[in-house]
Amino acid sequence: MEDTVKRHYQTLNKPQSLTTNDRQRPHNNGDLNTEEGNSEMWNNFSNRFRQVQSVLNRNRSLKQQVNANHQSRTNDNMVQNVSLIQELNGNISKVVSLYSDISTNFSTMFGQENDAIGDETNNQRHH
Repeated sequence: MEDTVKRHYQTLNKPQSLTTNDRQRPHNNGDLNTEEGNSEMWNNFSNRFRQVQSVLNRNRSLKQQVNANHQSRTNDNMVQNVSLIQELNGNISKVVSLYSDISTNFSTMFGQENDAIGDETNNQRHH
């Protein structure tokens, strides 16, 4: 998963893209500010993907425990499955929320990149 994020970083890291933080900073060195913003953005994506993977790993473990409990057919294990399944359901909501954040951040990033390209095009027309 981390390799995929790095690959996307290398593919999508374009000097002209700007983040909200870059727009608020003085542009003594635009490339440096953009790279810092991109680095921060990719670190955020990477952290989110790691969180998703952690929750998915936990769910895999929970499902194995639920299956083992079910096969044992003991009363205590069946009762324990209720809380395990509730945790699974909560974790699914966490994954949905994390992917929603990732999607929003991607949309914001590409929207800002398009804004920056539009601003650059308008500046070239006026000069």
